[in-house]
Amino acid sequence: MKFLIVGLGNIGSEYDGTRHNIGFDIADVLTMKYEGKFAPDRLADMAQFKYKGRTIVVIKPTTYMNLSGKAVKYWMDKEKTPIENVLVLVDEIALPLGTVRMKGSGSDGGHNGLKSIQDVLQTAKYPRLRFGVGNDFPKGRQVEHVLGKWNADEMPILKEKIPKAVEMIESFVFQGIQRTMNNYNE
Repeated sequence: MKFLIVGLGNIGSEYDGTRHNIGFDIADVLTMKYEGKFAPDRLADMAQFKYKGRTIVVIKPTTYMNLSGKAVKYWMDKEKTPIENVLVLVDEIALPLGTVRMKGSGSDGGHNGLKSIQDVLQTAKYPRLRFGVGNDFPKGRQVEHVLGKWNADEMPILKEKIPKAVEMIESFVFQGIQRTMNNYNE
């Protein structure tokens, strides 16, 4: 069985350590845990490793957030991965900081990466792991919030919750989405 794990984020050092790149950060921690290495490839940086007899392909699209769907579709086709074995890792302002939830489908919620994926795949029915980045920003300042860097107060929460997100990905791969949602969703 093959799984495609998609960490959403923006390429470039100016985006490192921003809330919008939590998908890249989770993908990095997952890949390091299994001693995988990212290498530049078509439309994404890609790593591959085995977990309990399953092949996991992890991508970090290099298309920028607004064109993430292009990379997801390319890698789904290239790896012959069915949509139910795709998991998108995404930042979520509608969830409190550090809340991690898995869903089998849903709206894009105004997130440009999810909107791109939905437009290209022509469906909103694909699994996603939503990592809460909070909504502690003044009205109209959403972009500054998600593109802002994590502050010192938030770092302990990240150190605790990113490993939980990795556990949830492992559960998704080994036990499926329903059991993962039942066991982990907060």
